Amino acid sequence: MILDKPGGLIHFVPMKPTKAMTIRLSEEQAEALETVATVEQRAVSDVIRAAISEHIESRRKDPSFQEDLKARLTRARKLLTRQVGGDAD
Repeated sequence: MILDKPGGLIHFVPMKPTKAMTIRLSEEQAEALETVATVEQRAVSDVIRAAISEHIESRRKDPSFQEDLKARLTRARKLLTRQVGGDAD
């Protein structure tokens, strides 16, 4: 929900679907994460989501990662094509 201005219109913005996940951290990682969140006055989950977004974005811009991704997709397509072709025999 977004309020344009006091006494103004209220717009309802639907939330994107979310997926709950569990991660395991060392004691040191958990403490460091909580410290960062506290200093930045953010929720731990917000800090984690931001870190994940930054990591994904860095992979999108990494030519080596992109080459590896394309190679894996090509291998997967070939495998699926062989399996589909094998089922027809």
